[in-house]
Amino acid sequence: MTREEKTDLRREAGQRTRDGLQTAALELLAQRGQEGVTLREITARAGANVAAVSYHFGSLKALCDSAIEHALERYLDAQILALGSLGSTSTLPEVAAAFARPMVRALAAGGQDLAVMRTVARVSIDPPQGWERLTGKFDQSRREALRVLTANLPGVDEQELIFRTRCAAGLLNWLALAPIGAELAALSAEQIERQLVSVVAGAFRGDAAVGR
Repeated sequence: MTREEKTDLRREAGQRTRDGLQTAALELLAQRGQEGVTLREITARAGANVAAVSYHFGSLKALCDSAIEHALERYLDAQILALGSLGSTSTLPEVAAAFARPMVRALAAGGQDLAVMRTVARVSIDPPQGWERLTGKFDQSRREALRVLTANLPGVDEQELIFRTRCAAGLLNWLALAPIGAELAALSAEQIERQLVSVVAGAFRGDAAVGR
């Protein structure tokens, strides 16, 4: 085996350890919150030693922040993908369905998926310092939504549409955290989507329907 091959194997092993620690941390965070997670529990679940946390992340807090950030990034990527698949002629309900799809799937799956989404929702509402790296993802998701919303609501200026988009995102975060989220989790994905689409579309529409 060449030196380069050995280096590649070590790098792959290191990445597996890092990924395993993040997954274990997120699972425990979803169950107990950040105050209830210990370093030894995470490393035991990941099959890693305590020194690996210091080596890859520096501290328990940094590991927890990284795990939640990674989950939020996956959520944004899924939302961007769903919105990016829409054409310029897509309807407002179709935009709402795409925007809500990652949350709908988590609510329908329940269990660990919903617990993780609750963790993501908490930090989305009040992001900690140092998460500016995800600003580009948030902006991209917003741009994809605005691209189709502008065609549906031509009389509404961009700043107003951004405000409505942020309100719709806040609504989805609230659903993950509020008791109603558990009620929705008892329904199928199709049933959840039917209930949510009109509400999210209404947030996008704003006062456009007033007086009709």
